[in-house]
Amino acid sequence: MGHDHDSHATHVVCPGCDAVVRVPSARLGESPRCPKCKGALFTGAPVELNGPTFDIHVGRGDLPVVVDFWAPWCGPCHAMAPQFAAVARALEPRFRFAKVNTDECPDLGTRFAIRSIPTLMVFRGGQLLGQRAGAMDAGSMRRWLETLVA
Repeated sequence: MGHDHDSHATHVVCPGCDAVVRVPSARLGESPRCPKCKGALFTGAPVELNGPTFDIHVGRGDLPVVVDFWAPWCGPCHAMAPQFAAVARALEPRFRFAKVNTDECPDLGTRFAIRSIPTLMVFRGGQLLGQRAGAMDAGSMRRWLETLVA
């Protein structure tokens, strides 16, 4: 392997300490760890975000971020959670998966005019790429994400 791969770095936000880390793009699939907190940059599980961490993960990382806006009282949200987690395991590190509890973060729900939950939103570079309201199964979710960032 030459050094030419090193120039292609991807900014990844650590799910543990929210540090923005440069990872050589060719090594994203090699279970990279955070140099600051030593935690895994990809855990195969969605990251819980709140107002401040939301902006870091959505705005500072290079990966598309798939955000599940949900609430504890929402039956369809609970039904979709294992599907969302399964897709996170399957599609990391091409995507970052995150969850926002709209009861704990009403400001984010308001900011994105979330009217029904669950709502999935996909961001890249801080820009909204796509949005779907309503529970989805893993297959539908995966197909939708693949078409969004094809």
